[in-house]
Amino acid sequence: MKYSFWFTLLTLAAFACQQPSGVSTADYFARQDSGMQTGNVKVVEIESMGKKFNIWTKRFGNNPKTKILLLNGGPGGTHEYFECFENFLPQEGIEFIYYDQLGCGLSDNPNDTAYWDLPRFVEEVEQVRTALGLSKDNFYLLGHSWGGILAMQYALKYQQNLRALVISNMMSSCPDYGKYADEVLAKQMDPALVDTINAMEARGAYTDPGYMQILIPNYYEKHILRLPSAQWPEPVNRSFAKMNQSLYVTMQGPSEFGIAGRLSNWDVSKRLPEIGVPTLVIGAQHDTMDPEHMKWMSTQVKNGTFLYCENGSHMAMYDDQQTYFKGLIDFVKKTSAGK
Repeated sequence: MKYSFWFTLLTLAAFACQQPSGVSTADYFARQDSGMQTGNVKVVEIESMGKKFNIWTKRFGNNPKTKILLLNGGPGGTHEYFECFENFLPQEGIEFIYYDQLGCGLSDNPNDTAYWDLPRFVEEVEQVRTALGLSKDNFYLLGHSWGGILAMQYALKYQQNLRALVISNMMSSCPDYGKYADEVLAKQMDPALVDTINAMEARGAYTDPGYMQILIPNYYEKHILRLPSAQWPEPVNRSFAKMNQSLYVTMQGPSEFGIAGRLSNWDVSKRLPEIGVPTLVIGAQHDTMDPEHMKWMSTQVKNGTFLYCENGSHMAMYDDQQTYFKGLIDFVKKTSAGK
């Protein structure tokens, strides 16, 4: 929280120094987008629930035929943990676009839980797509974790605008995800530790330091990112430090072990056959998500491919990096070539 606080102060101070007095935020960004080189940052204005908000995006590369819009996890995380993509995709000529969802990172935050709603996020993605000029000829959508939920839901409504879809480390059913956490992952832990976690959650002790002291070595370092937490990559730590807790708790729930909140009953597993665009599903052996379920998902969509990261966890783009990016690049190149 201290990091987010000081980061916000520094950002506001820098912005105040750069923005001419008497110029609105919208006009200021329009000025830059109209010709000045800004490092490929584009701030998109969206309308949601009768109000207008600024959404931050940034493009890496320039390929008119292949543009991947990245949907980060959380919910409430930021684009920053995707920074490892910069080491792999640009040299293959693949363009990708960072995007902080409403309430996240550098985008506006309405500070109102009414906005933390899946259908509203779907419409937000559609407005961002339109503003960025993405179309069925070039638009690849990659959603990781919660971003995978959002990507699936978007495809079920707007797949006519997609060239291809990538679902990274996310099951198609939150009830099945909760069942996997209880019946598989929990049984890999010391039963005494599970009992302690359950007791702490029963009394709502989610902020108790002892809660995370148990989960970090026994859950996070085994199923989120398979490195000692002291060695986690800086972009991951930076992204996690900026998590919008209101958004996370409202949709995911307060528990770090399983799911509750507004997404607890989300399930599109029976609707997967409706998705007809080429779809890559990425699963990992040590993930918080069941790799067998994700393999099954690739057989349910009409044109699916499964990428298995044998050494990876939920952040397989880091702990099984070569497998993850080779598979992703191969998929993008094949679909771009019409194969």
